[in-house]
Amino acid sequence: MKRRSISSKNRASDTDSTYKSGSKEQKQVRSDDGSIQFWTERNVFIGCLLFRSVNALLIHTYFNPDEHWQALEVAHRVVFGYGHLTWEWEKGIRSYLHPMIFALLYKILAIFKLDTVWFMTKTPRLLQSIFAAIGDLYLYKLADRIFGKHVSRWALFCQMSNWFMFFCITRTLSNSLETVLITVSLFYWPFHNFPSSQACDSPMSRKLALFFAALSCAIRPTSAIVWLYIGISHFYETKDKIKFLIFDVLPIGAIVLIATCLTDRWMYGSWIFVPLNFLKFNFFSAGGDYYGTHPWHWYFTQGFPAIVYTFLPISVAGVWLSKEWWLAGLIGWVLGLYSLLGHKEFRFVLPVLPITLMFSGYLLAELDKPDFPKRKLGKSDKAQKWSSWKYFMVFGLLITNIPAALYTSLVHQGSRQTSSAECDFLNAMPCNSILCFTTQKFNHALPGLFPKK
Repeated sequence: MKRRSISSKNRASDTDSTYKSGSKEQKQVRSDDGSIQFWTERNVFIGCLLFRSVNALLIHTYFNPDEHWQALEVAHRVVFGYGHLTWEWEKGIRSYLHPMIFALLYKILAIFKLDTVWFMTKTPRLLQSIFAAIGDLYLYKLADRIFGKHVSRWALFCQMSNWFMFFCITRTLSNSLETVLITVSLFYWPFHNFPSSQACDSPMSRKLALFFAALSCAIRPTSAIVWLYIGISHFYETKDKIKFLIFDVLPIGAIVLIATCLTDRWMYGSWIFVPLNFLKFNFFSAGGDYYGTHPWHWYFTQGFPAIVYTFLPISVAGVWLSKEWWLAGLIGWVLGLYSLLGHKEFRFVLPVLPITLMFSGYLLAELDKPDFPKRKLGKSDKAQKWSSWKYFMVFGLLITNIPAALYTSLVHQGSRQTSSAECDFLNAMPCNSILCFTTQKFNHALPGLFPKK
């Protein structure tokens, strides 16, 4: 079945032009009102990086134990020789690939004698803020590729202002890096129903997409849910099926898998196939149910609406107006398959949140166009009315998401930092939320508490 393709005519007004100023050539984007705005990828990335750096420094609350126990605490043990490993590491259901990123950071800090409390607690999230900024940039580029430059700016606005993205994306969860890798891969993926940018027309485009897709699965095996939908669709449409499997999928998948297995062999001291152990525990034995279960409809009725928040009706309207049913189907597919599992969490569906916010950006961009009602709805209402709705929506989004982002990042489940002399190890805390060496002020000071193994 052939899916709808966006015509080049609709994108003509949004393409970039260039001009020369002295010896320098810069890209310029002319907005609808005729003003000149500079939206080069470099400027967008710098802006995103500054925003996410501040975002990372404003995170002072607890969200999920995996942020520490499955990343930073493991990295601390790798570099400094002591630190607590949870039962998942004894059972071999976690890969060392993700913690090794932060282990490298800790090693650099140790070499330069910067392994102090401030650097040990702040720099991992600052490193993650770089990854998050890359994800923001590629969402901007993906929206530009699919809908055009004007939509890409509004999509970036929605990404930046969503409360859960602010709350979660700069944390050192594997879900955060997984989200970035999936967004990058989606930009490079050769969708037959989307217009191709110059980068996506290159022979390396599909290989790059497959590499980032494989890496996302290595970081978190559940990413396969996303790529199962995309891969089957692409395999059905592509003409060179054998070439796709033999020369693209198998070599790239094998390279990433071998690198992951060698890393785990080095760290575990024996051959362990983590993806299989992960699937056995979470899918075949329902081991995750030990941490709590939700009804099958939770993602649709509570989980996903909570993180999309006030963007939800705008996103739904954006899907309806854009008619990009295949891309919207990816969101439904992910929510549907995750709904089959008993154990559910907000962060599990983080990878499809940027796509949802991109649809919000589509609607806001459409409201900017003077012929919106007549062109999209077949009505002749005055454009001024719809422009007023746009400002009302933007104000509503900001006034609801900013307080939620700040409250959850600065207040909700926060704690008063104390000196080592004031630490009380009999605190009544949520499961796995008492943190060890990477986040306490007695960092490196009391190794006797957790003996080296």
